[in-house]
Amino acid sequence: MSYKAPRVLLIPGLHDSGPAHWQTWLQAQYRDSRRVTQRDPSRPELERWAERIQRTLEVAAASDGQGGWLAVAHSFGCLALARHLADHPDSPIREALFVAPAEPDKFGIAEALPHHRLPRRARLIASSNDPWMSAASAARWAHRWGASYSNLGAVGHINAEAGFGPLPVAKSWVEAARARAAAEQRPRHAEFSEWAFAV
Repeated sequence: MSYKAPRVLLIPGLHDSGPAHWQTWLQAQYRDSRRVTQRDPSRPELERWAERIQRTLEVAAASDGQGGWLAVAHSFGCLALARHLADHPDSPIREALFVAPAEPDKFGIAEALPHHRLPRRARLIASSNDPWMSAASAARWAHRWGASYSNLGAVGHINAEAGFGPLPVAKSWVEAARARAAAEQRPRHAEFSEWAFAV
């Protein structure tokens, strides 16, 4: 069976991500990427949003075949992704990137989110002046989820209104995650060969 690189799954926040948003830019970088489209992106409903992620993956599997995914979420989409991963430990999502999560307390859903390490490798990128979540809160959620954490500085909500546009750090993360996935698929005969000839 030939190796299939994991595809990119975009999970936007409230009101979706418009044409000037970095998620739209990232989607254009990968032809086989998919976007989770909520029925009503103006209504933040955690369980429905998380279920929509699952449905999108199921539809993709039915039409494109099985394969791994790299999930790239923004704002409220980050909360839906965390809930999805907690609800579906067998999810085909291999790694997760959370960019500028929204503060769960703003929606009264903190208790509905996982407060433990997620079952996938994850990274959380935050801002020091994000109006939707403080840097301290972002660091706490990253720790709870077992995600690596980085702060881009005073760059707002890391969206189109804040000047993003392209977000090269997101593409770099995708490329690194794809490289990790490819490395895991390589045959491990080299170690045996080296040992066999070591006399």
